[in-house]
Amino acid sequence: MNKVKIALLGLGNVGKGVWEIFKNNTEEIIRRSGCEIEITKILVNDINKDRGIEVPNEILTDNIEEILNDNSIQIIVELMGGVDPAADYILRAIKSKKHVVTANKQLIAIQGKELLDLARKEGVLFYYEGSVAGGIPILKGIEESLTANKIEEIVGIINGTTNYILTKMSLEGMDFETALKEAQEKGYAEADPTSDIESYDAVYKLAILTSLSFGINVNVNDIYREGISKISSHDIQNAKEFGYTIKLLAIAKERGNSLELRVHPTMIPLNHPLSNVNDSFNAILIKGNAVGDLMFYGRGAGSLPTGSAVASDIISILRNDMTLRSISLVENADLQKTILPREEFTSRYYLRLTVKDVSGVLGQISTILGKNDVSISSFIQKGEKDANNIVRIVFITHDTLEGNIMKSIEDLKKLEVVDEIKNLIRVEKFI
Repeated sequence: MNKVKIALLGLGNVGKGVWEIFKNNTEEIIRRSGCEIEITKILVNDINKDRGIEVPNEILTDNIEEILNDNSIQIIVELMGGVDPAADYILRAIKSKKHVVTANKQLIAIQGKELLDLARKEGVLFYYEGSVAGGIPILKGIEESLTANKIEEIVGIINGTTNYILTKMSLEGMDFETALKEAQEKGYAEADPTSDIESYDAVYKLAILTSLSFGINVNVNDIYREGISKISSHDIQNAKEFGYTIKLLAIAKERGNSLELRVHPTMIPLNHPLSNVNDSFNAILIKGNAVGDLMFYGRGAGSLPTGSAVASDIISILRNDMTLRSISLVENADLQKTILPREEFTSRYYLRLTVKDVSGVLGQISTILGKNDVSISSFIQKGEKDANNIVRIVFITHDTLEGNIMKSIEDLKKLEVVDEIKNLIRVEKFI
């Protein structure tokens, strides 16, 4: 039986998950891969750090050269995260004719095409299933199972941290700060949660899904991004009264020769399958022109789910070594699609604002909305006026262009009767 030597770059949560999987599932991995896989080196910052797992001290190193210059190591597994120095290490590994597996969504979203092009040139494989949705086999699902389909739409919950926070706010009545703190205590959110709660993480993942599904190279800066930090208990409760729940959605839709790409909090109907995706779970809906609607569901993060995707990529490399075919981000370099500007998005909108409790206020608001081709579908006045004669009102519009709602908000801010625009949330309509 062939023995294949691999090296891990990083021994954080995912690295520990990979180590545990290869330790506990040895016989199954040998049966499926036809090889004995040995982790011979692990790159860490501090060799003496206690990581809570048993790893032989002699395979730990803080010197990348020991790995890159070892010709017996055939596969490099990058689990460090970030772009620097991960990109440099991967580039050097590819040039050293080593296959590469990574779970680094930021790196793939920003430099994936460059790395894949180099891997093809050097005749090595480059796999990255773990970069999106943890243990859910979404990338292989698109690349292998849906190859006969023209993908028309992707809508997904692809960040477990924000989904956990919104679940706690919705089901247990927590405020945002309390839910975030609990997510941090459980290890779902980092000490600095910015990447998750401000949706950068989901943007990286949507860029990868879009490139793979629609065959174009996506600049992450072209994806509209909005985080969840402005969502309040008022919005959660109002959504329920209107028949919705709030989720952070990543959305990619084909619009002729354009793509609509956006990540933001979204109201979705309570009877839709995505509304019941709770805790740290992920779910991705894909609409294909032949297969119709499919939903992929599972653990979107965590050491073992993501470690499972990484281990699967390693086994795929051993199976596919003779074909040298990686999952490509861009199949057709000549395909041209423009990214739709935000002003041309079409949606329904939830608007929450505070106004002075005086006669004619609703008429003034309706006049501005009508002038900008925005019509109201539902309306609620919330509670009694406060000591300053201020009341809360919320409404949901019919379908309208985002440019129209943006212009309406600017005009509303100029009204003396409007105290403050509290929040704007898109309402997704599923067909």
